[in-house]
Amino acid sequence: MKKYPLPPFNEETAKQKVQMAEDAWNSRNPEIVAKAYTMDSEWRNRTQFINGRKEIEGFLADKWNKEKEYKLKKELWGFRENRIAVRFEYEYHNESGQWFRAYGNELWEFDENGLMRKRYASINDLEIEEKERTLF
Repeated sequence: MKKYPLPPFNEETAKQKVQMAEDAWNSRNPEIVAKAYTMDSEWRNRTQFINGRKEIEGFLADKWNKEKEYKLKKELWGFRENRIAVRFEYEYHNESGQWFRAYGNELWEFDENGLMRKRYASINDLEIEEKERTLF
């Protein structure tokens, strides 16, 4: 399976890849998101290590069960050959209605078919008031 655009990336194709990821994550559909990753993809998400598409799907299903009204914005930070660096922020609320904004950086590495084989994410959460939301 190929997931276009393929590496090596230029600015235009790197931005396309970032926008595609943003759109997929905002769908909050674990199956759609997981299709962008290799079957043996490696993740580090905060302190958690996740391996393979099945674990990715499970992780995302759990995430979006807890993070209500999740909304994400990604921004290209840099790129080279088959790698992309991204800055992101997202907002959500938990079961009790407390809103959060999460900020972070991701480092992505793609295989020759345009599937992400590595994703390393560093994320910080901040409690916010609902009136402080900026992502709708």
